[in-house]
Amino acid sequence: MFKTILVPIDLDQKTSWQKALPIAVDFARKEGATLHMMTVIPDMAMTLVAQYIPEGYPEKLTAESQVGLETLAREHVPQGVAAKVHVRHGSIYRGILDLAEDLGADLIVMGSHKPELMDYLIGPNAAYVVRHADCSVMVVRGE
Repeated sequence: MFKTILVPIDLDQKTSWQKALPIAVDFARKEGATLHMMTVIPDMAMTLVAQYIPEGYPEKLTAESQVGLETLAREHVPQGVAAKVHVRHGSIYRGILDLAEDLGADLIVMGSHKPELMDYLIGPNAAYVVRHADCSVMVVRGE
């Protein structure tokens, strides 16, 4: 049923993947699917912000994110489950949707934080992905 599973991960927020990743791994194992773990680095190209960013910092952040995802995959994805990692730049929800489309994803499994006053049922990025994805989306409530 699922052959390509995408799991968005915020490397700075363990709750973004702590519950979602094991569920995605379980689906991938049972279905023989490829698990794609991704993170999105927000654009820093705004004129006011860009002038304060050291030269080479975006490349350094990309490399660190790649290593972080690879480490997470090594530690939490068992042998026998095919896993790939991806680093994107831009808005979080747009990065998730674009990669899901590029991969032909069958399922997106993503965590969502507990709602605050501004968030009604799920976080704003998860809500946007749910509304606009061309594939099934499972939102796993985080801590």
